[in-house]
Amino acid sequence: MNPKILLTITILILLSGWSSAQNTVGLLSYEPSQSFDGYNLIYPHRQSNVYLLDNCGEIVHVWEGEEGRVPGNMAYLLEDGRLIKSSRSGAIEGTIWAGGGGDAIEIRDWDNNLLWNYSLNTDSDRLHHDFTVIQKNGKMTIAMIAWELKTEQEAWDVGRDTSTTSQDKMWPDYIIEIDPETDEIVWEWHAWDHLIQDIDPNRANYGIVAENPGRIDINYDYGDGHPDWMHANALDWDPINDMLILTVPRFHEVWVIDHSTSTSQAAGNTGGFGGKGGDLLYRWGNPAAYKAGTVEDQKLFYPHDGHFINDYLPLFDPNFNKIGVFNNRVGEDFSTVNIWNPGFDMYKWEFGFNGQTYAPDNFDYTGVHPIDSSLMWSTGLSSFQVLPNGNHLIDVGRFGYSFEMTPENEIVWEYKTPINGGAQATQGDTLEINNNLTFRIQRIPTDFPAFDGKDLSSDGWMELEPDSTFCQQILPVNDLIDMYSLNLYPNPANDMITIEWDAGKYIEMDVIDILGRQFIPSMKITGGRKFLNTSNWEDGLYFVRINKRAVLKVSIVH
Repeated sequence: MNPKILLTITILILLSGWSSAQNTVGLLSYEPSQSFDGYNLIYPHRQSNVYLLDNCGEIVHVWEGEEGRVPGNMAYLLEDGRLIKSSRSGAIEGTIWAGGGGDAIEIRDWDNNLLWNYSLNTDSDRLHHDFTVIQKNGKMTIAMIAWELKTEQEAWDVGRDTSTTSQDKMWPDYIIEIDPETDEIVWEWHAWDHLIQDIDPNRANYGIVAENPGRIDINYDYGDGHPDWMHANALDWDPINDMLILTVPRFHEVWVIDHSTSTSQAAGNTGGFGGKGGDLLYRWGNPAAYKAGTVEDQKLFYPHDGHFINDYLPLFDPNFNKIGVFNNRVGEDFSTVNIWNPGFDMYKWEFGFNGQTYAPDNFDYTGVHPIDSSLMWSTGLSSFQVLPNGNHLIDVGRFGYSFEMTPENEIVWEYKTPINGGAQATQGDTLEINNNLTFRIQRIPTDFPAFDGKDLSSDGWMELEPDSTFCQQILPVNDLIDMYSLNLYPNPANDMITIEWDAGKYIEMDVIDILGRQFIPSMKITGGRKFLNTSNWEDGLYFVRINKRAVLKVSIVH
């Protein structure tokens, strides 16, 4: 055969794609040149594993959970490679139960060895929803959301209209901060310590609600008297100002709490950098919750994932330490994601306040699904992350649908959690609402310190019968070369060639000769640089293949 024809056939074989089919689960679409390169941490409901996925939707690491345990609800990866996750028994156990209930928080190393465990699920207290890692003064602690039981009499004593409680009890939220080295509670804050009521001057906490926005109206109730009065679902810590932000969907608000207080100060209304003890420093989303507005003033509607926007972002990012949220119930068939600036003045140590309500008057940003607003609708769960390249990563929790959107409202990545009622979904399945619940998704940069020296090569897929060629079909070769900053030199070469790529990324490499035969077997490598000794290679043309897709040609001339 003519060598030129053979070379052409070889290159076509190496670069050829396969017929495209539309995936129904797992990776749905991907534009690598516009997507933020990272690994996706995901902890789907009704199963026990925490997964780390690359942007092709392939598993690069998994922390397998114990059989019978399910999310409760979050997992976070630390810079040193340890994973902190919350979980609970798959069976509903304990006298306190509502959606988002948990019962334990664990620390595991990269290899999934259990390092620490803390449990709280009694007749009077239970962990739920979220926690946040606090690292200050060289020490790590974990702040956790929990419910505490209050009887109808206790509620009456503090000013509750008990005719509105449906089960003769309440479960207000509190926060406990645990030192994993000692299991000690080193700080705590209780909503129950910061109440106000205006129905009975002869009971505790009587006052004018609108004149005390730092207090929580014990008689504000969106939940029709359900004991889960607040249903806080997210907790985040601001390391710059030492504040906690708590998302409280049944008040349609986010609250900011001064974490610089001592526990005794957090139980009162003096002390801490803000001088208000444990009273709310800031609240936003629904001024009607403190009788400073009406329904027309409401901006948040059963929100989730309220957080300070600072994860993986530089200080000079325009969104740094603004507040972001997934705004669930904005419309009957759509949700939004929102960003706003709370107007914090670090010199006065206070937030913007006009004498009646907190700043601002409106959002800085409102995002919807750019193709069909109903595709971003979830009555609960869900998350929103501002990525370092300015893109937004959004999880529509009840449908397990996640997508990445550019500032120009172009979708550049989509993923459907391939879990069907707790079991692995099969490619081709159509998943109904609530079958693949996904509380949040997090995109972690490839240069995150936890990944140093770790094997992050592909280890299969979450779904069954995966389309293993799908990502290859939608990854143009030039984009793949650019994405990894691939370089090969010298070319032509004599005794040695060097292949370079972005440090911190794993690649799979093999070498094909001019006849299409595998000259060097496939190997998975990291470090950003690989030297190949070519002194015993015959003169001719070779193809260095990266991730079975990108091909770098090299000539050997002795």
